[in-house]
Amino acid sequence: MRLFALLTDSDEAAAKEVRREVRREVKIESLWPHKELLVMKFAGMDSISEAETLVGCELQVPVSEKAHLERGWNYVSDLVGCSVFDSDNEIGRIEDVQFGAGEAPLLIVADETGKKFDVPFADAYLEDVDVSRRQVRMKLPEGLLEVNAPLSAEEKAEQSRPTEDLGLKKRERKGPSIKVSRRTQRSRR
Repeated sequence: MRLFALLTDSDEAAAKEVRREVRREVKIESLWPHKELLVMKFAGMDSISEAETLVGCELQVPVSEKAHLERGWNYVSDLVGCSVFDSDNEIGRIEDVQFGAGEAPLLIVADETGKKFDVPFADAYLEDVDVSRRQVRMKLPEGLLEVNAPLSAEEKAEQSRPTEDLGLKKRERKGPSIKVSRRTQRSRR
């Protein structure tokens, strides 16, 4: 299989804050699973030190050689840049897709002001993905965007203040402190 390794020049270019990208063609000679990862042996690379030159590279498949995916599957590269709609309201555009935070990948969506939202790319919320129109249509639960929105500057400042600055010391706070465990829930039934 033919791939391209996207290399980023990180020495002098990084110091000058200029990013230079270079694509290098590589061919997979063999591959095998190892500890939940996939190890690839590239043709012409016969030592670990030669292979280490590709550490951190993004491996890319030429568009003309991408495999056709079954319905319900999408390439991350096809999703990035798509507009996300909650019913008929446009939320913003997909900047990235993150994996590993839960069962569903998270779409990192930025609105026109730059405010970002983490939107679960879950079947339960998904109405349609139209890659040709660059649109993802969803039906999100009420309040999901507010829960996943980043904190405002005021909220961050409030969280960083010690409780004494809020005018209440811990022992002056009113209201009972309640802990609920499964054991107490069962005993009440």
